[in-house]
Parts: sequence; C-alpha cells; structure tokens
Amino acid sequence: MKMNLKTYIVFVILPMLMILQSCGSKRAVASKDAIEGLSAKTIIKNHYKNELDFNTLRGRIKIGFENEETSMSNSVSLRMEKDKAIWLSATLGVVKVLITPDRVSFYNKLDNTYFDGDFSYLSELLGTTLDFQKVQNMLLGQALFDLKNDKYDATVVQNKYQLKPKQDIALFEKLFLIDPLNFKMAGQRLNQPGQNRVLMITYDKYYQISGKLFPEQIAILATEGSNQTKIDLEYKNIEFNQSVSFPYKIPKGFKQITVK
Repeated sequence: MKMNLKTYIVFVILPMLMILQSCGSKRAVASKDAIEGLSAKTIIKNHYKNELDFNTLRGRIKIGFENEETSMSNSVSLRMEKDKAIWLSATLGVVKVLITPDRVSFYNKLDNTYFDGDFSYLSELLGTTLDFQKVQNMLLGQALFDLKNDKYDATVVQNKYQLKPKQDIALFEKLFLIDPLNFKMAGQRLNQPGQNRVLMITYDKYYQISGKLFPEQIAILATEGSNQTKIDLEYKNIEFNQSVSFPYKIPKGFKQITVK
C-alpha cells in the first residue's frame, strides 16, 4: 500500500511516539480526585502499602539553599542504601555529606570546615528533632512520623487527604496532606507554637521511575520567629538497585563546626 505523508504520520509516526512515551523510565503521574469519607485508617494503610521499595538508589539532586545569611544552588551526586546510608558529593568532592543511623558528617573544602556528630546540626537547621529515619522519609515522600502510632481525623482539603491527630501534643502540632492518587505525601507541617517554629515540606509531584513512585521536587521551609531557611530539592537521573559505594574521609587540618 502506498502512503502519502499524512497517512504515514497518522499510522506510523504517531504510534511510535506513543510507544516511546509509554516506555520511558520517567513518567509523570496523573491526578485523581480525593474520595470524601475515606477513613484515616484506610489512608494510612495505603500510604505504607505504597512505600518505596528498593535496596540502593543513585542519581543527582539539585539543591537550592537560602536563609538570612546566604543563598546558593548546586547540583550534587546522591547515593542511598535504604535504612543504612545517605551520601552526597558536589563536583570534585568540594563538599561531601554522609548520613548514617547514628552519625551526621560533612566537610566543605571552600572554607576548610567539617561537622561530625549526631543529628543536632540538622535538627537545629530545620527546627525539629530529626533522626535517620525522618531524614530518609522526608527525601522519599513518606511521613516523617509513624502514622500508625496515633489516631487521626481525616478530611479532604484542596483535593488532598488531610490527616490531623485527634489529640495533638500541646507543644507540638502535626498535619499531613496525602495525594489521593498514590497516597504519598503531598505536604507535611510541624508546628511548635511555644518556640515560634514551623517546618513545612511540600512535594510538588511524583514520577514513575522503573515502576517506582519517586518525588521530583521537594520544597522545605523552616521558620523560627522572623528567620527562614528555604531548601529546594530537584531529583535527576534516579536509578534503583545499582552498585553504590560511599567514599568519605574528612581532610586533615579542617576546623570543626560545633552546635551550641
């Protein structure tokens, strides 16, 4: 059969493009309306059912950082071994970070400083008590806290499931927004009114990468009084279950950073 250009485009080119798009490793997840009346127990169950399952992860992450003293943006290499290590390295290893369940360590060759200790530095930076599990959950679109440990009221707010504890601790308020399509986190808010501290984490959208749901962008806003710290994260070229290593050694002669 002889085909003119129009017929060729319709019957050959378009189907090929559709196949290529559907087979891509990175695909945006479509939206879905939240269902009124869905119980908090069901929402929480689905949140953990869709938890990201992997052994290792590697890729790149663009980090934007801004507070009252400085503003910077950089793209770094990211490696993770689930529940064991999170490793970041800027170009030529100028800045490196290694986070493990019992240690937070980083060094900066630009000013010859390093930190090597517990999670007090990150906790002070974001204004809330952190540990390895919370940091990992934050990066993967999971709830910072174990939602199974409390009872929640569930409502629909701006087409998202909102979970609010039935009994909040007076000095610590929590609120979670969950995407109705994939039951991953759309937003998390932690409020400490007595200390005038608020931590807000927003997940713009998720992608399917090798059949796994992964956040593309994360916006973190930590407020303490009139001071704000903004951290924007954007993931690139994420791969799962590849061989990874975590080379890390603090250079000699660097000055240690201490947390007061």
